[in-house]
Amino acid sequence: MLSAGIVGLPNVGKSTLFNAVTRTHKAPAENYPFCTIDPNIGVVTVPDPRLAKLAQMSHSQKIVPTAIEFVDIAGLVKGASAGEGLGNQFLHHIREVDAIVQVVRCFENSDVHHVSATIDPVRDIEVINTELELADLASLQKRRDRLQKEVRAGDKTAKIESAIIEKLLPHLDAGKPAVTAKLTPEEKIVAHGFFLLTSKPTIFACNVAESDLSTISSDKIDNPAANRIKAVENYARHHFATETVVISAQIESELVDLGENEATDYLRGLGVEDSGVHALIRAVYHLLGLRTFLTTGEKETRAWTIHAGEKAAGAAGVIHSDFERGFIAAETIHYDDLIALGSIAKAREAGKLRIEGKAYEVRDGDVIFFRFNV
Repeated sequence: MLSAGIVGLPNVGKSTLFNAVTRTHKAPAENYPFCTIDPNIGVVTVPDPRLAKLAQMSHSQKIVPTAIEFVDIAGLVKGASAGEGLGNQFLHHIREVDAIVQVVRCFENSDVHHVSATIDPVRDIEVINTELELADLASLQKRRDRLQKEVRAGDKTAKIESAIIEKLLPHLDAGKPAVTAKLTPEEKIVAHGFFLLTSKPTIFACNVAESDLSTISSDKIDNPAANRIKAVENYARHHFATETVVISAQIESELVDLGENEATDYLRGLGVEDSGVHALIRAVYHLLGLRTFLTTGEKETRAWTIHAGEKAAGAAGVIHSDFERGFIAAETIHYDDLIALGSIAKAREAGKLRIEGKAYEVRDGDVIFFRFNV
């Protein structure tokens, strides 16, 4: 299972967000730096309203959503790459995840200590990114030094790795993450083996106060939270080519003990239509390069996880290896089309169930019935 690490400075709301995402009280969320030492790990179901509608249509006995893993990693501080604040240990935890959710403090609260004493989300992002980039620079320089003997001996693999390192070093030295380096698809495959921290896909979570949630869309110039969010959005877009999600970790963590309908009513009372945590989970799922196809019937309606670009035969193998081995065809209809028609029977009558072969590239939201023979 792929995982996303929740990263940021101390006291920005990482553990509170982890508790909200995992719907637990697993992570201590105290008002002091480094209250988290060992990473907390939780499996999180991916919210997908399509499942309930399909289950209703098929009279399914149960619903099985898909899931990803979140890891709550202790706060990084300036100097982490040189070992400050148990930095080496925490950087190692980041190296083990597949994507990064960088939590950025956009709320003001004099009772919650900030390591820099003031609220400046872009400055905080740059502190984290600088430490990750410095760690990557040190890692690449060591790797380059180790390769020199093999390069001089004419080793082809060593030459390829060395050439990629020479591309990455000035890129990182200029304060740019490895994920934005211009590498060919082949070079990216090789660079993946370098396990660079800044090569991981990243999303930014702006953590705001409860009182800010209903006002951040306001056009008022003097709205501090909205201005901070805009600054983060600009930074994320220009430096990482990625998106930003707005959440109130404190509110979301308070919803953990409420039922789904109660939580929805509570949020609407605050002027919010949907949970920021739901939006974050879905965004991270796609950030990890994951997509969902669906199966439905009287027994169950289920979401299945595949990688973007997966072919029909490979998707069949996610259900069972026999499905892939004996693959004949995939009867396919997109969720939107199926719901519009109202039932599988009506879809068949209308000739809307397509017969796709092994090479068909499965789309997110495809509802599939596999034909196989073993």
